[in-house]
Amino acid sequence: MRAWLILALLVGAGAFLFLRGDGDLLSGLGTGEIVTIVAGLLLAGLYIVSLINDESTRPMQMLRYMLAWLAIGFSLVAGYAYRDDLSAVVSRVGGELAPPGQIVSVETGEEGETAVRVRRRLDGHFAVRASVNGQSMTLMVDTGASSVVLKPGDAERAGIDLDKLSYTVAVDTANGTTYAAAVRLRSLSVGPLTVRNVDALVAQPGTVKENLLGMSFLRRLRSYEFANDYLTLRG
Repeated sequence: MRAWLILALLVGAGAFLFLRGDGDLLSGLGTGEIVTIVAGLLLAGLYIVSLINDESTRPMQMLRYMLAWLAIGFSLVAGYAYRDDLSAVVSRVGGELAPPGQIVSVETGEEGETAVRVRRRLDGHFAVRASVNGQSMTLMVDTGASSVVLKPGDAERAGIDLDKLSYTVAVDTANGTTYAAAVRLRSLSVGPLTVRNVDALVAQPGTVKENLLGMSFLRRLRSYEFANDYLTLRG
């Protein structure tokens, strides 16, 4: 009886692998993966034998235990077989749950092109978590701004000496015309996309509520695209 149960388990596992239609499955597995599969089958067989030898285990209870472990084993094998598809699903769900501004995905295409996707904020705007001169900060994407614009506090964190700035560049805002100081950033990165020597402006205190990711950065990318709730930056 014990031998038949173990044999049935092994035959079932072999049938599953055969029905997958992948003739090169075993040849494609590494030594560690094969050892793991064999060890798992042996442990399952030993578990079944232990249930049979346990006189206190009722037949129906033993059957439930066996079905539960078989279901767990099948789920693990199926998860491994479809790991690429599951990875894509997990990535999509994670992107939906990620806070706005966080990078949803990074893709590498032909000729070394890298695409970064971010999700729209609840207020309808797009914002990205970026690194400015090595300092992390949030910038709102604004294609109407000719330049990157930083608030004084964030500019100072990025290593800019505010005492040496000259606010002589006229900037039109919703509240009228104000003046900003022209600076050049060593680097500005959004995920793996990095642009060096970026022209930027430092706003006077109290004139802007958010940092702006303007065209002095965007036009140096290969492209940028707004589609539904996502912004894709390509570089």
